[in-house]
Amino acid sequence: MSEEENTIYPSIDPSVFDLIVVGTGLPESIIAAAASVAGKTVLHVDSNSFYGSHFSSLSLDDFTSFLCAQKTQSETTLPHSSVFNGNSNVDVDGGKDYVIIDMKSKSLYSDIEISSLPEEERPRVMFCADSVVNLLLNSGGKHHIEFKGIDGSFIYGANGELPAVPDSRSAIFKDWSLGLTEKNQLMRFFKLVQAHIEGSTEHAEDGDENRRIRDEDLESPFIEFLNKQRLPSKIKSMILYAIAMADYDQEKPELCKNLLKTKDGIESLALFHSSVGRYTNALGAMIYPVYGQGELPQAFCRCAAVKGALYVLRLPVIALLLSKENGDCKGVRLASGQEILSQHLVVNPSVTGPSPPFLPQAPNLPEECAESCQGICIIRGSIKSDLSNLLVIFPPRSLCSEQVSSIRVLQLGSGLSVCPSGMSVLYLSTLCDYVIQGKKSLHAAMNFLVAPPLSENPQDTSSIQSENVANAKPTLLWKATFVQELEKA
Repeated sequence: MSEEENTIYPSIDPSVFDLIVVGTGLPESIIAAAASVAGKTVLHVDSNSFYGSHFSSLSLDDFTSFLCAQKTQSETTLPHSSVFNGNSNVDVDGGKDYVIIDMKSKSLYSDIEISSLPEEERPRVMFCADSVVNLLLNSGGKHHIEFKGIDGSFIYGANGELPAVPDSRSAIFKDWSLGLTEKNQLMRFFKLVQAHIEGSTEHAEDGDENRRIRDEDLESPFIEFLNKQRLPSKIKSMILYAIAMADYDQEKPELCKNLLKTKDGIESLALFHSSVGRYTNALGAMIYPVYGQGELPQAFCRCAAVKGALYVLRLPVIALLLSKENGDCKGVRLASGQEILSQHLVVNPSVTGPSPPFLPQAPNLPEECAESCQGICIIRGSIKSDLSNLLVIFPPRSLCSEQVSSIRVLQLGSGLSVCPSGMSVLYLSTLCDYVIQGKKSLHAAMNFLVAPPLSENPQDTSSIQSENVANAKPTLLWKATFVQELEKA
């Protein structure tokens, strides 16, 4: 008898809801919270034993087990219960007004590599004014989560240095890596942007339109606008990749997959500046949840539960119920065999179903980059000896020719309760066209930031320790790399 047959599933009462949500990832949890706050009845189920789905925070052992399970998982039809014994993807129940469509489970992860090293010991950063933070404040989810500030952001420079990204006027003047001319140029640019933002508000006074950036400039590429301001390459790189968070090389429009317009760049700068100093416990522009990113979906789930949403974990949805007449959603069939009715359904990307011939086909959308190469490292020490939580950005092609997009490295320390004292966790990510291309870029960033483990270096221990002290690099203890499929636009 299989594990599924041994499982005892609960009976759901009532059996009719305004909305059914499958998966407790961040998007699904926000939707569930919004519907519950609006007074709708919500059933929120997840086949996992934990909240968060692909946004969850797991222990090292659980995360390793999760990745190992993804290695062997392919797209498979979810198991039928003993109540339903259909052999086809579409089953027509003659006694009911709907057909039953089998749901399938697929892995969003591939090319997984895990390196566990012989040591005695063994996580999305957000702007303070981010829309998700505002959602937490407006929905009441703020009562279920705690944040701490990111100490600073750094960007990889032409000489292999990591200069800080100044987040305020005082930071600009205190930054010894910037010359006097560069400081004045950056101050003038920020003053121009601030005047434009203030002139664009609803309370702008008469004549403020003269302070706004011209419409033709707003529709032009952001890199052209920065060139008009005669900003040096170092300053442009900071603005484009560390503040506006551009992914692709803006200096080469012919190769750029997502060329930023000036209006989008200005909006990013406005978000950055409105984030600085918003919270007393975050002096910079960015924050991160204590206990990890998995706290975000859980905060929204708790908010929904307070408003009456029903939550059931370890309960897969195995089939979709569609109207025979027009193909509209009628509900779902659970692994228990119970059918739950609802005209509205939200499903996370790891659960799919075939499109029946009587449903309209989705239009062909333009292909976008659909993969993100990611890495996680556990290290002893910190990238910056005097800082615990920080963000490092490597602009496109700054490390190697294969690096087609920015690499972002988020370091979190023990103060965020994600690792033991004296250690840090690095989260690396970059968009890629090919797996080999993405992994080569990530490994280049790892090699720059982290010293190789003792067991992988043929030199003797004393020379390694001397070199590490000189280079101030933390030591690698554990790492994993993988490719995650992203939803196509």
